[in-house]
Amino acid sequence: GRMGYISTAPAPNTSISQQINRGFSLSTPQHTQTEMETTHTAPAMQPQGTQPERNVTSYEVSGLEVKLTIDYVKKYIARGVAGLTDEEAYSFIGFCKYNCLNPFLNEAFLIKYKTGDAPTYIIGKYAFMKRAEACPDFDGFEAGLILKRGDMIVEEAGSLMLPGDTLLGGWSKAYRKSCKYPFVARVALSEYSTGQALWTSKPSTMIRKVAIVHALREAFPTQLGGLYVSEEMPEPEDATYEDV
Repeated sequence: GRMGYISTAPAPNTSISQQINRGFSLSTPQHTQTEMETTHTAPAMQPQGTQPERNVTSYEVSGLEVKLTIDYVKKYIARGVAGLTDEEAYSFIGFCKYNCLNPFLNEAFLIKYKTGDAPTYIIGKYAFMKRAEACPDFDGFEAGLILKRGDMIVEEAGSLMLPGDTLLGGWSKAYRKSCKYPFVARVALSEYSTGQALWTSKPSTMIRKVAIVHALREAFPTQLGGLYVSEEMPEPEDATYEDV
C-alpha cells in the first residue's frame, strides 16, 4: 500500500484496528482531508528525513541493477589526466546502458588525456568476448604468438614461448559462420608494449589479447566497432590492473 502518516488520535467511534486497516489496506480507503494532505507530503516508499535520488540513470545487467550518476562517473570511473565535462560523463552512462555494461565490475571505463579531446571508451576483455559470442554468426577464434626462433619466424598457438624465443607479436583468426575465410589479425609487440606493469611481466599474454580483439572487431564491426580494450591503449597515470 501507499506509505503515509497515521494520526495517533483515534477517530470518534473507530477502533484502533480499524484505523490500522484504513492506513495500510490494499483497497481504496476513504481519507479525511487532513490524512490526504499529510500523505501528499510524504512520497511513496520514501523514508522520512531522506531526499529522493536525483539525476540517477538506472538499468539492469544480467539481473543486477546498475545506478550511475554524472558525479560518480567523473569521480570514480574516468581515468586519465584531463577532467570530464558533464556531457561527456552523461554520454558514457548512455553508452553503458545501451551496451548493457556494468562499470562496477570493470566492464567499462573511459580515458581522457587532454582537455578538448574526446574521451575513449574502454571495455573489459571478457565483456568484449561476451559481445562477440552473443552474435549468432560467431564461430570461434584462434590466437597465438609470432616468434623469432633461431633464423625462422614462426606462429604458435597459445601464449607459450620456448627458451631462446624472441617475441615479435601476436596473431588471431576470427570465424563467422557466413564467411568462407577467417578474419586474420597480426599485431606487433613494439606498437603496443608500454614496457610497464603487465607488459613487462606477461608480454605474451598481453599481445595475444590485443590480436584477439583486433580480429573480432574486424569480423563483427556492427557489434564491436569503436570498442577497445585497455591493452590497446597507453596506460593512464591512475591505471589499475587485474590479473590476466
